[in-house]
Amino acid sequence: MDRIVYTAMTGAARVLEQQSVISNNLANVSTAGFREQLSAYRSVPLVASEGLPTRVTTVASTPSSNFRQGGMLQTGRALDVAVTGPGWFSVQTPTGEAYTRGGELAVNARGQLVSPQGLPVLAANGAPVTVPDRGTLTFGADGAITVLGAGSSPKDIEVIGQLKLVNPPPASLERSGDGLFRMAPGQAPVAQADPAVRMVSGFVEKSNVSAAQAMVGMISNARDFEMQMKVIQDASTNEDKGNSILSVG
Repeated sequence: MDRIVYTAMTGAARVLEQQSVISNNLANVSTAGFREQLSAYRSVPLVASEGLPTRVTTVASTPSSNFRQGGMLQTGRALDVAVTGPGWFSVQTPTGEAYTRGGELAVNARGQLVSPQGLPVLAANGAPVTVPDRGTLTFGADGAITVLGAGSSPKDIEVIGQLKLVNPPPASLERSGDGLFRMAPGQAPVAQADPAVRMVSGFVEKSNVSAAQAMVGMISNARDFEMQMKVIQDASTNEDKGNSILSVG
């Protein structure tokens, strides 16, 4: 019975862990620029004190993300921007530089251009982008930022900087708990600006999570969990029957 319960228990635990990943993906199906988190099982041998393998268990891991580009949604809003093709926007966090595809930008009370999470968006020189009071921003395909002051003539438009657009290899990125991506341990602390990255304004990139596939995955996991619970119930029934056979009287 021990092996049956152990196998079913570890299987049920892995299903629950994978279900949490799918639930998080589904919860972010409407989050601009969200990258689907991938989950996988892997086997881990258990070794006895004598150094010999006794059995194999499994663990759930999230080794990577789906970096496929999401669909583009036209909003017409001047501060909505989206990277076309590979690439990322750079933002400043309390723990250093991070990267996002979310382009629903805004200007905070301090006059800084910020991400949907309220984090300062970085310029190519690594500094936050500061917007003149009541200035109207426009963005170029290369991330160039131009501003027209309130009441100014169109000929007075000026370039105030350029967004830091980066394109590190996907394998060098690591998703953090806040949903942003950072350079993985062993890599350079920050990615360098890539002039080949292009963007467009008036659009936002939608999440690349498929709601239909996520729902199918949740249903499949629910059925797998029920199957594991059924195995545990059957093992308990078999144990009761065995005890009744061995009982005296």
